[in-house]
Amino acid sequence: MTVSLIRWLSLSLLVIVLDQISKLWVIGAFQYGEGVALTSFFNLVHAHNAGAAFSFLASEAGWQRFFFIGIALAASVFITYLLRKHAAERWFSLALSLVLGGALGNLIDRVRFGYVVDFLDFYYGTWHFPAFNIADSAITLGAALLILDSLRKKS
Repeated sequence: MTVSLIRWLSLSLLVIVLDQISKLWVIGAFQYGEGVALTSFFNLVHAHNAGAAFSFLASEAGWQRFFFIGIALAASVFITYLLRKHAAERWFSLALSLVLGGALGNLIDRVRFGYVVDFLDFYYGTWHFPAFNIADSAITLGAALLILDSLRKKS
């Protein structure tokens, strides 16, 4: 394993650790559905999401748990392959490492609980953005960096 690959996998591990620690704290600090307002636009809440982003497929009968576990495992294997092949490409590997860490962080929840623990709740008035977590943030940031990296390479 190259030094570069170890660096990228270490970043993924850091995302997983921060994600899991934050979720354990939320589980210990709040009952399900409970939360606390921190600002006029942000709450910490204890929410569960059995679906994907924006609760996609959350109301299904339970098959989606295994579907999303399979997707996360397949994506993780593919991302690890890409990291191994492109470890010297800093922006691309940074983006992939964030996506990998986020995917594995949420995978751990799906395997342990059957759902993902979410706790970051941003809102405006009565409109709430769907609650999310550190893993989701890492995936989103990684996806944005992948787009920026691809645009940068075309210039």
